[in-house]
Amino acid sequence: MLRRTQRPEPDAIEVIIGPRASFSGTLQCDASIRIDGAVDQGRLTTPANVILTETANVQCDIIAKTVSIRGQFNGVIQADRVEMLDGSQVQGVLNVNSFYMDERAVLRAAVNIRGDAAQVQRPAPPPQAAIPVTPAAPPAPTLELPGSPTPQHHPNTDAES
Repeated sequence: MLRRTQRPEPDAIEVIIGPRASFSGTLQCDASIRIDGAVDQGRLTTPANVILTETANVQCDIIAKTVSIRGQFNGVIQADRVEMLDGSQVQGVLNVNSFYMDERAVLRAAVNIRGDAAQVQRPAPPPQAAIPVTPAAPPAPTLELPGSPTPQHHPNTDAES
């Protein structure tokens, strides 16, 4: 009887969804995953890598160490690194520590780049939370030139003080 006594290397690809295959559901493994076909919904989880080739059409959530994308992706990625390679089209949310994007990749996603959570500290709020208001300047005085008409007082239109 054959038995596996060791886990595979992190970069060993043991799971392949071929170009004529489609998958829907939860896939969890210890090795890298390569997708040439379609994933309609669900979640892919691995401590290793996920590779979406140019023929991949993936609509799911991915949790992995590194996600390399050449095909189409729509969903949420939680990874140490995301690589959007030439020809990739990505929509959704990317939560990453490191991000790379080729020139001809298309991105329609929120990208949240975070560092080590232990080192990230939120800044203290400013001492004044309110927006300061500056009073309006008083109206400029009018100058009366010699020979100019004197302003007339009209009781119905002028405001009384």
